[in-house]
Amino acid sequence: MSEMTPREIVQELDKYIIGQSDAKRAVAIALRNRWRRSQVPAPLHQEITPKNILMIGPTGVGKTEIARRLAQLANAPFIKVEATKFTEVGYVGKDVESIIRDLTETAVDMIRSERQTAMRQRAEEMAEERILDALIPGPRDSSVPRSDEGTRQKFRKMLREGKLDQQEIEIEVAAPKAGVEIMAPAGMEEMTNQLRDMFSNMSQGKTNTRKVPVAEAQRLLTDDEAAKLVNEEEVRALALERVQSGGIVFIDEIDKVAVRSGSQQGTDISREGVQRDLLPLVEGSNVSTRYGVVKTDHILFIASGAFHLSKPSDLIPELQGRLPIRVELDALSAADLVRILQEPENALVRQYSALLASDGVTLRFTDDGVQRIAEIAQQVNERVENIGARRLHTIMERLLEEVAFAAPDLSQPSVEVNAAYVDGRLQDLAQDEDLSRYIL
Repeated sequence: MSEMTPREIVQELDKYIIGQSDAKRAVAIALRNRWRRSQVPAPLHQEITPKNILMIGPTGVGKTEIARRLAQLANAPFIKVEATKFTEVGYVGKDVESIIRDLTETAVDMIRSERQTAMRQRAEEMAEERILDALIPGPRDSSVPRSDEGTRQKFRKMLREGKLDQQEIEIEVAAPKAGVEIMAPAGMEEMTNQLRDMFSNMSQGKTNTRKVPVAEAQRLLTDDEAAKLVNEEEVRALALERVQSGGIVFIDEIDKVAVRSGSQQGTDISREGVQRDLLPLVEGSNVSTRYGVVKTDHILFIASGAFHLSKPSDLIPELQGRLPIRVELDALSAADLVRILQEPENALVRQYSALLASDGVTLRFTDDGVQRIAEIAQQVNERVENIGARRLHTIMERLLEEVAFAAPDLSQPSVEVNAAYVDGRLQDLAQDEDLSRYIL
């Protein structure tokens, strides 16, 4: 459970997301309230439920990224789903309870990975012994005199120094679990999970013999030993606890299942049905998963939508009541796009500079060059379709296409991206609406 204060949470989110202070404050308070709830004594502890959030704003302004980064800060199981996946439930849609099943799978993988990391050192020691057994065949029974102990220590020293990395040895590792994809009608996900478990258990205990270099054997055997050291029952119990107390579900495009006022379309029944199916999960219900029953009372639900054609009030009243916190995200200006290009830790300017540095090319962006990229992105968003910061990806790809292609062969491995450079490659495309529509 994260003990960060709301101010610290916002500061961390600021490293990756530009602006949107209202949304950041809302999610920071929601995350802090989870820690506060853990300090409240029973029975009031069980009565405090999370205040779910509805984010309203155009695409590409940071809604999904805020939720994803929040989950990383909280070290919480996180899943993003599209509300439109559940349209036409019973025909081609998915059962909404699959959201919680998928979230539980995420939690199990997260806990298992944490346990394997904690056991890594011991697993490496056990893997080393298995490699030495393969290099120096012979009895390892304690009743047998170990006359080869000196030889074993010499090989151990050579192994740790990497002198044996290329030598091939034969090892036995656990056979991978059978990955069987089973297509089942909506509403039969539980039966699907049972069948998948049955096929998976058929390969349990089986091993594969492989001949690999020592360096590869160290990795394979370490993973094998780490997996053996993990207590699967403990993993399942911890995963269920973490999902129930800390899980975060992000439901995108919730506006697409809202029934617009005055609309008479035949799909409206289906849209309202999706909302009614989601309602029990958000209100709090018990969902059966392959790892046990999950109570959804304290899972945080964050819904988002652009609400261009509909309004939050078009959602059914019960669902509105379960999304009490409303935050509106602002559309991005050219100044915001400049900051997005430069300030975040994973800024696009840094990404492209690092990529081309792999080919020995130094890519330098001037301030006027970055400003021009942002202006062109803003112009295209206004004239074609406003897709927010995602427009920067298409602009940057088009801008640097020539350099990226010729990078290994450049005689002068230094490129300066200034305003003139940007205009020379994008000006015509940006001004021609038809070209912008199809290329940018």
